[in-house]
Amino acid sequence: MASENNRRRVVVTGIGLVSPLGVGIEENWSAIMSGTSGIGPITRFDSTPFVTKIAGEVKNFRAEDYIPKKELRKMDPFLQFGLGAAHLAMADAGLKIEPEIAHRAGVVMGCGLGGLLTIEESHKLVIEQGPKKVSPFFIPMIISNMAPGLISIYHGAKGPNFSTQTACAAGTHAIGQAYHIIRDSFADIMICGGVESTVTTLAVAGFNAMRALSTRNDDPQRASRPFDNERDGFILAEGSGILIIEELGRALARKARIYAEVIGFGASGDAYHMAAPAPEGEGAVRCMRAAISDAGITPEDVQYINAHGTSTDLNDKYETQAIKTVFGDHAYKLGVSSTKSITGHLLGAAGGVEGAYTALSLHNQVMPGTMNYEFPDPDCDLDYVPNAPRSARIDVALSNSFGFGGTNGTLVFRKWEGK
Repeated sequence: MASENNRRRVVVTGIGLVSPLGVGIEENWSAIMSGTSGIGPITRFDSTPFVTKIAGEVKNFRAEDYIPKKELRKMDPFLQFGLGAAHLAMADAGLKIEPEIAHRAGVVMGCGLGGLLTIEESHKLVIEQGPKKVSPFFIPMIISNMAPGLISIYHGAKGPNFSTQTACAAGTHAIGQAYHIIRDSFADIMICGGVESTVTTLAVAGFNAMRALSTRNDDPQRASRPFDNERDGFILAEGSGILIIEELGRALARKARIYAEVIGFGASGDAYHMAAPAPEGEGAVRCMRAAISDAGITPEDVQYINAHGTSTDLNDKYETQAIKTVFGDHAYKLGVSSTKSITGHLLGAAGGVEGAYTALSLHNQVMPGTMNYEFPDPDCDLDYVPNAPRSARIDVALSNSFGFGGTNGTLVFRKWEGK
C-alpha cells in the first residue's frame, strides 16, 4: 500500500447510467431535476397474487445497441444492464483501452443477487422438461462476477477484475475498492459501479415475506417516501450505474472532462442482525467516520450527503441518528437527500447509481431533492432537501450505502476545481 504522502489522486471522468429514470446521463439528470419518478406498476410478470405490485423497472433499454444479438441469449438481464452502462460510461469518458495500457485498467462491479431471472426460468425448465433443457450458459449467466468479467472482455481491461457481493452496499464497495486500487498504484483506470436485475417473482415474494416493500400500489410514484413519517417500505428497482475513474495525471494528460474527485472510502460491519441495522446506526457511524478519516477532512468540510434513505422505518431513523452522531451540530447544516424517492432501491446497483448522482451533484452544484416528503417524522429531523432539487455550494459530498448482514459503505467525493 502506498504511503500517505505517495497516495495518487483519483477523479471521475465517465458516467454510465441505466435506471428506472432512463438510459444515459441526460435522461437521469433531467428526471432528478424535475423530480419525475421512475416507479410504476410491475409489467414483467402478473403481479395479481403479490402484496406489492409496483417497482422501478428499466424502460426503453435496447440491449442490442451495446451487445451483438447472438450474444444476448447467453446473458441474464443484469449482465445486459451492466454492459450497457459500461459502454455509456466509456463513451462519456472518451476512453478506449489500448493494448499497451490494458494491464493498468481494471473492473470492479457490485451485485446483490446475480442472475435471479435466469435461475427462476431454468429451475422451471428442469421441473417441467428435465435437466437436459438447461442452457450450457446457465452458470455463466447467473454468477455475479460475470458482470466485471464481460465488461473486461468487451473493453480489453486486463488489470484487477473482481466483484463485490455485499447486498445493498455492493456498488459503493466496488467504487471504494477501485478507488484504493488506483490510489495505491495497482492500476491507472478502473471501470466500477453496481448492477442488478431482480424485478422477478421470487424477489418480490421474498421481500414481501420480510415485509420490506411498500404496498402503496394505488400511488406508485409517491410510494417511496424516505424519512417521511408515513413511509411503509422500499420499492424494488433495477439497473446499473458505472463510473470511470482515473489517476489524476493521466486524466489531465488526455484532457478528460472531470466530474469530481474521489477522496475517501470507509467500510464497517454491524455484527448485529441479518437484516436490521444496528441500533442508533452504530455501524453507519463508524463507516462514515472511516471515510472522512480516509479523505483527510473534517465533518465540517461536508455540505451534502446522498443518503442510503431506503424509505424503511429503521434504516431512515438510524441513518439520521448516525449522521447526527458523526456531524454533531453541523448535521443540521447539511443537505441530506435520498434519490431512492424516485428511483426506488436498486439493491447491489444502488451505490453505483447514487455514486454517479453524487458526482453529478458536485459537478452541477445541485442537491437532488427527497421527493414525497410530506409528513415530518420526529425521529428524522434533518434537512432532507424536501420535494425539489436545490442549487447550493457543494465542496464535499458523501454517498452512503448500507446492506443486509450489516455491511456498510461510504464514499467521499470532492468538487473538481482544476487544481
